[in-house]
Amino acid sequence: MSVLAAQAISTGRLDLLPLRVEHAEEMAAVLSDPALHTFIGGAPDTPQGLRSRYRRITAGSPDPAVSWLNWVIRLREESCLTGTVQATVRRCGHGTVAEVAWVVGVPWQGRGIAVEAARGLVDWLGGQPVHAVVAHIHPEHRASAAVATAAGLTPTGAWHDGEVRWQRSTGR
Repeated sequence: MSVLAAQAISTGRLDLLPLRVEHAEEMAAVLSDPALHTFIGGAPDTPQGLRSRYRRITAGSPDPAVSWLNWVIRLREESCLTGTVQATVRRCGHGTVAEVAWVVGVPWQGRGIAVEAARGLVDWLGGQPVHAVVAHIHPEHRASAAVATAAGLTPTGAWHDGEVRWQRSTGR
């Protein structure tokens, strides 16, 4: 597997833009609500903390067999960032797997943004040398399960760190 790089992805209302350190200031505000951490733990990052984290992420994985792909979600009609999507792509014994995740700031939730962004990401991954797309979702996080379902993933019954593994094969 060669290293993949995040590319701009456009959907009906959204632009998924490859993550840059310069996004940290706006994203710190987007991700500032502690409610976002109910299922994932931790606390909101400061702009400085997020900038440092984005520097590490955009530098890429230290493992050449792993690609870190990260995007910010831009809602075109409001010309603002609303969240992130990400994929960690790695070679496994049975092929190349992309583990995906998404988060949308509280003010933009309930508007289908996470569904649209996740579908855009999963569709884009389907055109890459990826055999399966997986997500790990807390069993009580119904909204995230609905996003996974809309993106074509189904629960597998397997568990990882207290979360259910969802999967979609890409047919590659």
